Amino acid sequence: MGIFDFLSGEFIDVIHWVDDTRDTMVWRVEREGHEIKYGAKLTVREGQAAVFVHEGQLADVFTPGLYMLETNNMPILTTLMHWDHGFRSPFKSEIYFVNTTRFNDLKWGTKNPIIVRDPEFGPVRLRAFGTYSVKVSDPARFLTEIVGTDGEFTMDEISYQIRNIIVQEFSRTIARAGIPVLDMAANTRELGQLVGREIAAQLAEYGLAMPELYIENISLPPAVEEVMDKRSSMGVIGNLNEYMQFQAAEALGRDGAGAAAIQAGMGAGLGMQIGAQAAGPWGARTVSAPAPAAIAPPPPPVEHVWHIADNGQTTGPFSKAKLGRMAADGELTRETFVWTPGQDGWQKAEDVMELAQLFTVLPPPPPGS
Repeated sequence: MGIFDFLSGEFIDVIHWVDDTRDTMVWRVEREGHEIKYGAKLTVREGQAAVFVHEGQLADVFTPGLYMLETNNMPILTTLMHWDHGFRSPFKSEIYFVNTTRFNDLKWGTKNPIIVRDPEFGPVRLRAFGTYSVKVSDPARFLTEIVGTDGEFTMDEISYQIRNIIVQEFSRTIARAGIPVLDMAANTRELGQLVGREIAAQLAEYGLAMPELYIENISLPPAVEEVMDKRSSMGVIGNLNEYMQFQAAEALGRDGAGAAAIQAGMGAGLGMQIGAQAAGPWGARTVSAPAPAAIAPPPPPVEHVWHIADNGQTTGPFSKAKLGRMAADGELTRETFVWTPGQDGWQKAEDVMELAQLFTVLPPPPPGS
């Protein structure tokens, strides 16, 4: 530092701090040799506090206002320096400005799930996150317990420790509260206030206070939420049979042919009803109820076709009837490998249930044998 800088530092008689950041909590006034002119003016703005430290010992704390640094305004420092009333020389002392405003919108969250016992679902794992605000309530204690000799202390340097405290107290509070998982969303405000009160005493030891703590969300693991969604869907559906009928009717309605079939069926039924009513008074027989609908036959069984592997060559496809004739002629044996679409690889004929019966019933020997 040059001579002009040193002289300008000697004649500066106004000490103040204007914070141009958003996260600085403590800032130390940097001066040449930490010398302060006796009678200098100290300006402490709203939201600030000034702490004097002399030779490693905490001295006076100044709240917002304008002060003349004289013996009557610095009783502790005057005692430490053994000043008399005629003292007028510069003195050495460190000045720390402490930001006492709120630091808002700070994030917290559970790094790992918290296991709690729910009265309805049993043991469940919960995650939670939210925001909080913090401020310095006791500048002197905060300086001695947390900051130490750090010339510029930011919120990031203590936010991790505060998050750990919040998560610890949240875990204890949520475990003791006994609130069902489904009712936690309606009680997040009360839970946040309860956790804030539990944390207050521990933060006070650091010279801090937490004016606000918010729990924005409490969530279950994705697998449990999926099951709950299915359960909710079942509750919304109600009668499952009626819902299935409604779905089938909607599917037919979306299909043009299905809609035409429904309309044709409705027209035929209406025509039968009109005919029955018309023939009632004059006909020999009155139809009182429609005849029961005929039951449609089941679909025919699927006819498999088979391929035969012999000496690295494949032949086919053959129907089951053809394979029966080949078995009778000895062209198909139990050891012959066969395959049909949908079958898992080649198998011996005797291992295929559908073909094994071809070898259980053999025809009688031919005449004249």
